[in-house]
Amino acid sequence: MLALNNYLILSAILFSIGTIGVLVRRNAIVIFMCVEMMLNAVNLTFIAFSKYLGNIDGQIFVFFVMTVAAAEAAVGLALMIAFYKNRESIDVEDVNLMKW
Repeated sequence: MLALNNYLILSAILFSIGTIGVLVRRNAIVIFMCVEMMLNAVNLTFIAFSKYLGNIDGQIFVFFVMTVAAAEAAVGLALMIAFYKNRESIDVEDVNLMKW
C-alpha cells in the first residue's frame, strides 16, 4: 500500500512535466496534452486526499473536473482543426495571425 506522500510526489512530478511542456513546446497539440497532464496530476491529488481522509468529496470533484476537461478537449481540438485548415500549421506562434 502506497502512502499519501508517494501519491503527492507523483502528482508533483506529473504537474511539473506538464508545466515545462506548456512553457517550452510550440506545437498546439503537445501543449494541449501537457495541460491535460496537469489536470490529471491535480485529479490524482484529489483522489489521494479523498482516500486518505476517507470521504468522497475529492472523487466527486474529480468527476466534475473530468467533465470540464472533456468539454475543453472538444472545443480545443475543434479550434485546432479550424486553425489548421486556414493556416496549414498548428504552431502557436502563428495564432496571432488569426486577426481579420
